[in-house]
Parts: sequence; structure tokens; C-alpha cells
Amino acid sequence: MPVIDVFNIKREKVGELELSDYVFNAPNKPYILHEVVRMQLANRRSGTASTKGRSEVSGGGRKPWRQKGTGRARAGTIRSPLWRGGGVVFGPKPRKYVLKVPKKVRKLALRIALSNKLRENQMMVVDQFSMERIKTKDFLQIISDLQLEGRILVVTNGRDEKVEKSARNIPWVKVLSTEGINVFDLMKYENLLLSQDGVGKIEEALGK
Repeated sequence: MPVIDVFNIKREKVGELELSDYVFNAPNKPYILHEVVRMQLANRRSGTASTKGRSEVSGGGRKPWRQKGTGRARAGTIRSPLWRGGGVVFGPKPRKYVLKVPKKVRKLALRIALSNKLRENQMMVVDQFSMERIKTKDFLQIISDLQLEGRILVVTNGRDEKVEKSARNIPWVKVLSTEGINVFDLMKYENLLLSQDGVGKIEEALGK
């Protein structure tokens, strides 16, 4: 069973935490991660791009000139795709890009991503992560005291408005609640910062 140190926000060790072997010691399977990330990115696509075909553009009810005798090429409508302002051939229409992945596979991918963070020493647990006021400077001071560098994913136990609003103007930090944790963000952000209560929530959600 893996064990991880627990720190306070001053990076002082305050204890140790035994982690679930089932959640935080899953074997790495890159193809599972790829499948779930692909699903997440596909499901974010709006699919609202749309163009008009020749039957949908306005105008063009009359033949622009007679068939013969003008010296010009034959034309039946000014809304031909060959003309400026005409319809678009095989243009995009609204569609859904949704991909479906079984719930068990999504949970497995989360366990793999969390296990990889632990194996690569990119995961830190604090006894509690809370702020007295909404202040970006205070949030940055906490990150500095914890000696974290690079992109950071902060996962709180439930929504914390003070932490979220203090971090929202920092481009290299993202704050999520335990309910919103996902594979894409775990892979995108180098460091994972969890509260001790949040670890329990994650183990409860991803456990057997």
C-alpha cells in the first residue's frame, strides 16, 4: 500500500497518509488514457459550423441570361457554387462529435493518471487548503511556500470560492473540486496538489 507525506501550507511535514492500492497503484496503460482524453476533447467540440448549399442561399430564381446567343457560358442561376455568393459544395453542417467510453474505462483511466502522478513524484497532499480571503497574492505565497513549480492542478474537497477566485487569474494554475477531476487536466498539469480530505473523497469515488 503506497504511503505519502502530508504537509501543511508552509511545507512542514505533519504526518503520513496510506493511499488505496486500488486507486493509486494502477498499472500504466497509455492506450486507456488516450481513449479517454480523445473522448473528452471530442465532447468539447461544439459542432455548430454551418454553411448554405445552393438551394439555401437567397436569390437565383431567374435565369441570368438566355441560353444561347450571348457568347457567354450557359448559366441557370446566380447562386451556382461556381459564382461568388453562390452555395457551398459539401460544406459543414451542425453535427455531434460525441464519443462514448464505458464508465468502468473512465474510472480506470482516472486511477491510472493518479497512479502515474504518484509514481513520478508529482503529487503533494496538504492537511488542508483554505484561504481567509480572496487574494491572488496570498495564493501565490502558498504556492511559493510549498515549493511547487510549473503547471499546477489544485483539487479541493468540494467547491471553495476563495481558492477558485484567488487562482483564476494565474494562467498556470487550475482549481477543481474532487467531483471535477478528470484525465485531461491530470495529464496537462505537471503537479497535482490535493487536500487530505480530497484524497478520501477520490478514493471513495474510484474505489471498488
